[in-house]
Amino acid sequence: MTDMTDTTPQQDPRDESAPDPRDGADVVVPPAAEPDPARGADVTVDHDAATAAASDSAPGDTAPDAAPLPEVADDDLRAVAEGVHSGPHSVLGQHPVGDDLVVVRALRPLAEGVAVVLASGARVELAHLGHGVWQGAHELGLQDYEVEARYSDGGTWTSDDPYRFLPTVGDLDLYLFGEGRHERLWDVLGAQHREHWGVARTYVGVAFAVWAPHARAVRVIGGFNGWDGVQHAMRRLDGNGVWELFVPGVEPGVSYKFEILTQAGHWIEKADPMARMTEVPPATASRVETSDYSWDDAAWLEQRAARDPHESPMSVYEMHLGSWRPGLGYREVAGELVPYLQELAYTHVEFLPLAEHPFGGSWGYQVSGYYAPTSRFGSPDDLKHLIDTLHQAGIGVIVDWVPAHFPKDAFALAQFDGQPLYEHTDPRRGEQQDWGTLVFDFGHSQVRNFLVANALYWFEEFHVDGLRVDAVASMLYLDYSREEGQWLPNVHGGRENLEAISFLQEVNATAYRTHPGVVMIAEESTSFPGVTRPTSDGGLGFGLKWNMGWMHDTLDYSAVDPMYRAYHHGQITFSMVYAYTENFLLPISHDEVVHGKGSLFGKMPGDHWQKLANVRAYLSFMWSHPGKQLLFMGQEFGQPSEWSEERGLDWWILDQPVHRALFDLVGSLNRTYVDTPALWALDNDPAGFEWIDAGDAQRNVLAFLRRDREGNQVAVVHNFSGAPISGYRLGLPQAGVWEEILNTDAEQFGGSGVGNLGAVHAGDDGWHGRPASAELTLPPLAGLWLRLRQDPADLVAVDAPAHAAPDADESRADGTPFGGVEDAAVLPQSSDEQPPVEALSSTDDAPASDDGTPPVPTV
Repeated sequence: MTDMTDTTPQQDPRDESAPDPRDGADVVVPPAAEPDPARGADVTVDHDAATAAASDSAPGDTAPDAAPLPEVADDDLRAVAEGVHSGPHSVLGQHPVGDDLVVVRALRPLAEGVAVVLASGARVELAHLGHGVWQGAHELGLQDYEVEARYSDGGTWTSDDPYRFLPTVGDLDLYLFGEGRHERLWDVLGAQHREHWGVARTYVGVAFAVWAPHARAVRVIGGFNGWDGVQHAMRRLDGNGVWELFVPGVEPGVSYKFEILTQAGHWIEKADPMARMTEVPPATASRVETSDYSWDDAAWLEQRAARDPHESPMSVYEMHLGSWRPGLGYREVAGELVPYLQELAYTHVEFLPLAEHPFGGSWGYQVSGYYAPTSRFGSPDDLKHLIDTLHQAGIGVIVDWVPAHFPKDAFALAQFDGQPLYEHTDPRRGEQQDWGTLVFDFGHSQVRNFLVANALYWFEEFHVDGLRVDAVASMLYLDYSREEGQWLPNVHGGRENLEAISFLQEVNATAYRTHPGVVMIAEESTSFPGVTRPTSDGGLGFGLKWNMGWMHDTLDYSAVDPMYRAYHHGQITFSMVYAYTENFLLPISHDEVVHGKGSLFGKMPGDHWQKLANVRAYLSFMWSHPGKQLLFMGQEFGQPSEWSEERGLDWWILDQPVHRALFDLVGSLNRTYVDTPALWALDNDPAGFEWIDAGDAQRNVLAFLRRDREGNQVAVVHNFSGAPISGYRLGLPQAGVWEEILNTDAEQFGGSGVGNLGAVHAGDDGWHGRPASAELTLPPLAGLWLRLRQDPADLVAVDAPAHAAPDADESRADGTPFGGVEDAAVLPQSSDEQPPVEALSSTDDAPASDDGTPPVPTV
């Protein structure tokens, strides 16, 4: 049998270059304290001494017959005593020697006597080897045991021994992590409260594991050991740099950190990158967390998997949880948010980042704990309750996700093991200077695995229905917001970040493959091609992309006095030139109502009534335009002041009838939108939209048709002028009665009540190149939605293919698969395998910043 006292670190057989973690005499560590002579610290115990010590023990104590015990080098004893040994289990714990002998060693540096109490009831006295390490032997076979330490004050402390357990991380887990392919990484690294086998039974405790390949040593510190890590030094498992220790008896809720010895010989304290919960900021420690939450959203998940979110109605309410109603936690918010969203008839809610972040002013966009929901609002189970409640009410949940960059806080990911680890080693690629943050090393397999698994974690553990990926443009371009000489070209000499492109393809592919029905959304502010193109066709594989161009153009147009809008007519129509180059979502987000930009209400020209009328017309155009829509909180009732994370919304505004009327309009927009497939069924298909009149600039009028696959059509007319227009003739595809299904100037919505008495009759007089037409009265600053009242048998199906919900075997209408349905294993894993990206160009739009700072300069 192999002598278990061999302290030579074991290298990963797949990595012949893996260094000896203890190699290198230049490590600077404090010298060991001189041992107490009263404890015989310098005594070298041979087998005779051990036997003699054991002979003085009480009846029932046991010691083996004389036989040579294995020696342990003094350097190893000293390293174990100081907590700097990379393989403490090779010295401590129990080790079989030969066929019958079992040697037991324990670290109890202040004890006057130490014994182990075996599961059989036998007691083995240990002798002091040196530096606080005690040793004894028996011939009763490997057993579970406890260590009993006796102290000079007469006290006795009996405890379990963490060094008698086998690793909690298996070889397959290590291999998958080394390859960057572990899709449930959160079950391996971090702090797992679990049962773990000893010799004859299981023990409950916490399995700690952390990735720190540059570390000389790693210790876990926390409330369970008085924040003294010497007693809980971890072992390095393989060449990938994973360190592990099972500590029996540790309970959920305890705080902890990892204490890492850097190559320079300095100890640094780090929060767990894989922690599932943290202390409430500004405290920075991680917390052991376990969940016993019982979900009740099975019906929602089944329905979600059966539908295609890209071609279903999606109206998103974006909110910052901390300032929606300040003071409410996850559970309290559930009780107020769900009925609020139901009244407004939103299909989805999108939360600004919920992952832990130290600086509240970043709105969550500077993440320190990617696997830990912020503890500001409660526990992870409390968040699960909020999402579960939303699902039971039929409301989907999207969460902002920030894989582009992370903050430099010393307790978190930055220089995690004393050197760049999660960030790129070259600051020309590893730092985002405008935001003062660090950029992930997307070419490193374990870093990619950390991020891909994190996306899956939010889908799997919190049942979220989508991720909105922040600041994608900053990931795609190596010269993003950098001057000449401040960036490095890729291997082809270009500006595209090939590693980041490959990463985005992988995370999208994996998300769609593993969780049918979810949606991946890109906040991408340039004209990078193929953002929502499937990865099999060279695209990034997102499901939706924020239409930043639409947002800028329409807001600029709406800010102009109606008297001069004729000169800006091209801004309001331009979005249809590129509307089908991507699958778009139309955002009026938090970024547009902060930092002096004013609220949506505040952007509009005119007096109070005119501002509200402009908002109503704008929202009507937004909801009827091809694409999904997103509106930030407070804009649904026309909050005059811009948003700040430091205060709540101006809820008192809802007590004013005109603002309550705008709130009612948003609810009516959502209900009408959801009930009218013509407004969403063909969002991504040109067959779903047709201009009736896009050129009436002098009167500030736009008219178009929306349709679904069955031939249902909605005629939409907007009058962006400040005066009503009588006798407006609108060309229509069919004669008959066309009902007003929405009029934003209705008195119930705070308007002037101008309209068409609920319906118009279209005759056979052709107009606008169509066989029928009707005469309308267009209210000022308003939108009209008209639908033909007809027998369903009269419908003519649109020549557009049906779109079933995508799964791993289905594809888009043109035969190409959705981003991510192919197996992620076939994706390139290095820049050498990634083909060059061609024909890339950026728009003139300034990239948006989501970390609480103004937009960065145009690149």
